[in-house]
Amino acid sequence: MAKPQVVEDKQLEHMLKATAACSRVPERDTALLLTLYGTALGITELASITISNYLNADGSVKRESAVRVDVAHNGEERPLYWSNKRVVAALDVYLEWRLQQKHGATVKKGAYRGLDPAGAIFLTEAGQPYALTRRSLPSGVLSYSCNTLGAYITKLHSNAGIEGGSAQSARRTFAVKQHRQGRDLVHIAAILGHKSVSTTKRLVEGDPVRLADIVARAV
Repeated sequence: MAKPQVVEDKQLEHMLKATAACSRVPERDTALLLTLYGTALGITELASITISNYLNADGSVKRESAVRVDVAHNGEERPLYWSNKRVVAALDVYLEWRLQQKHGATVKKGAYRGLDPAGAIFLTEAGQPYALTRRSLPSGVLSYSCNTLGAYITKLHSNAGIEGGSAQSARRTFAVKQHRQGRDLVHIAAILGHKSVSTTKRLVEGDPVRLADIVARAV
């Protein structure tokens, strides 16, 4: 099975610019992409995280939160960090836009910036949460997917000329970039929610830039 594409920095910046220029909801879509690439959340996790996973009641950002058990792709809670300034800035712009549009707004103006704490962070253009599809695996475990949001993320990549780009590309790109910077596989695995470090190792193997560097230094 082919690994997801690694999206390099120049490609990501181009996609962000294209999205800001052409999207019907640039505030949301910019925040979507930066959150994906900045946190390595899975697509169903991205569709399910709530306002209270991001904000404290007083409206401040939770620097350290968690991917809930009912949301996590592996069924286990793991840390979720809102420590990247660029991701936080994009989310704040989007949430302010949401409040202006009254998408998920509440009557409690002082709490959670006036947004429903139990509501999803990312909403459709109509102000509704992205629908999840539930199915039962042969083991009896319930599995959820969000095909609508996944397809939309793929479309954002395609619109920017990144063919084959997807939400899974963001997770692999996160892992590869951290590995290039010398981060320990154990820590990368913890952020991605991998139960085994070997899963993370397989994800970062075959780094296209590393291979290109080898060839560049051949003679």
